[in-house]
Amino acid sequence: MADRARGWPIAREGLPFLAAAAAPGIAAWVLGWTVAGSLFGAVVLFTGWFFRNPSRRVPDGPNLVVSPGDGRVLAVVEEDEPRFLKGRAVRVSVFLSPLDVHINRTPCAGLVKAVSCSPGRFLVASRPDATLANEQVAALFETDGGQRVLCVQVAGYVARRIVCWLTEGERVARGERYGLIRFGSRMDLYLPKETKMRIKTGDKVTGGESIIGVLP
Repeated sequence: MADRARGWPIAREGLPFLAAAAAPGIAAWVLGWTVAGSLFGAVVLFTGWFFRNPSRRVPDGPNLVVSPGDGRVLAVVEEDEPRFLKGRAVRVSVFLSPLDVHINRTPCAGLVKAVSCSPGRFLVASRPDATLANEQVAALFETDGGQRVLCVQVAGYVARRIVCWLTEGERVARGERYGLIRFGSRMDLYLPKETKMRIKTGDKVTGGESIIGVLP
């Protein structure tokens, strides 16, 4: 994958939205429609800000797991994960509001074992039942130590477009950009239940930087 979004100040997926707002804005200014031009200009600025793609300082250290996205921790719960981990795991849910950065990052270094898209509903992402009901893309990672970490991009009521650049069988580094969810949603991260957690419900986390836990 080679961190395909690196070096772009704005995620490339946002460029069509920028163009769609900029073209009529320029036309409005040329025609002397200053109010309309100003409105479209504001849309361009908001769109560029929404799709911003900042660099991050990824922490170094053995067995660290970092947050896959920017946002607020909705839940830290132990539960069954029958699809990929096939057993008990700790789920960490991070809600990405429309004001957060929406680039998603790999939580750990290792091999991409599986990438799976599941159709579903578009409930408000902060609802507990959105974990299972909403459309989502799951990515399963395996570390060099054999630990498996599952990261799920969950669509929401507004965010109905999930982008994932991962392919099965590729190797990734911790904190690499690997996708995005347009216009706010959530990330569900499943870790081995023996993981030493570093966060709690209500914490604010930063994708690629905040340490979620330390794998056993």
